[in-house]
Amino acid sequence: MSMAFEMLRRHEGFRSLPYTCTAGKMTVGYGHNLNEPMSDELGAMILQYDIKVATRELIRIFQDFSLFGERRASALIDIMVNLGATRFRTFKKMIAAIKKKDWISAAQEAKDSKWYEQVGSRSSEIVNMLT
Repeated sequence: MSMAFEMLRRHEGFRSLPYTCTAGKMTVGYGHNLNEPMSDELGAMILQYDIKVATRELIRIFQDFSLFGERRASALIDIMVNLGATRFRTFKKMIAAIKKKDWISAAQEAKDSKWYEQVGSRSSEIVNMLT
């Protein structure tokens, strides 16, 4: 790591939850100002991290996740990123259907959920990717 990185890490300290700094700005991490617009670059970095976390969680749930193919894996990652692991795990019937490789039932279970209505038009695309 660079000297500046290490120095700022030491000086700022890490806070995992947003807080108000001495200047009255909402801040998180190592002093990152949340009142400033987020760049596309930072947004993409956070999204990549969220995808990594979601994939890791999906591998915990489905040991054969790597065999699902890119379309199905991407659909499940999308759902996992949107819901988070705790809420994703409440889709017990969908998860059971996936474990049986019953993709039609899994898609139907996703379609029959509250999530399907809440996320708008993306839900039909995601459900179609599961079949």
